[in-house]
This record gives sequence, C-alpha cells and structure tokens, in this order.
Amino acid sequence: MCPDGQVRHVSVLLSSTARGARLARLLAVDALRSWEVPYETAGQVVAELAANAATHGRVPGRSFRLTLYVVGATLRIEVTDTRGDRRPVLREPDGVAESGRGLFLVDALADRWGVAEGRHPRKTVWAEIDLTPAPAPERGTSRFGDVGD
Repeated sequence: MCPDGQVRHVSVLLSSTARGARLARLLAVDALRSWEVPYETAGQVVAELAANAATHGRVPGRSFRLTLYVVGATLRIEVTDTRGDRRPVLREPDGVAESGRGLFLVDALADRWGVAEGRHPRKTVWAEIDLTPAPAPERGTSRFGDVGD
C-alpha cells in the first residue's frame, strides 16, 4: 500500500520468450520491494501471466508488456501481448497434465482478474491484488461458519 497516497507505476517491454517471462517476475519483485509492497503473491501472478504471454500470446518478433500499478490499496498487474485472437480460458486443471494450471493459480491468488481487448491485435490479461489485510475471523468461526469450541 502506498501510505503517502502516491500512485506507483512501472511498465516494461520484454521478449516473448521463457527468458522474458522470468525477467518479468524478477523485475516485478524488485519494483514491489522498492515500493515496500508485499511481493510474494504478486510475483507468482506475474510469473504465470508472463509465462502465458510468452507461450500462448507469442508472435515471432513481437514482445509483451508488463505493467504494474499501485493505486491506494490495490496492486494491478497487466500483461499485454499481440495475440488478441487467443483469449485465455480458465479450466479445471487435469490431474495428470504437466501444464495448464497458470490461470487456475491466478484465479486462486488474485482478488480479481480478467481480459481486456486492446487495439488490434492486442489483449491485456490483468489481475488485481488487494494490499490491505483481510480482517481476522472471530474466535470460534471460520470462513465456513461456526466451528465450535
């Protein structure tokens, strides 16, 4: 959270390769640390979205863009690629498949996520993470209801 009320922002263009995806995560974690924003969950979300852009959104010779914003108590992560014709689909992961869990993880880790169409041929997959801690549950209850004592 930006206690001083400032908007934090960084945007970088990266190669649509596995190396570019790894670099996206490292750059995001470095920026979030410097802003004194929790980075563990965000780093994982960036890793998954960047890997998807480098794998499924790849067009030879074109890059993807990673953008991070911190506005108030919300971190917004955006990954833009040049495959607007290939929209991501959230699927239940196959128990034996070695891949296909990226959006499932993003869905579990982010508070909100979605896809925005950009100027053809672009699309942006975004995720938001609330930076304020959730209130602690009252003693004797859980998010599933009363648990008894």
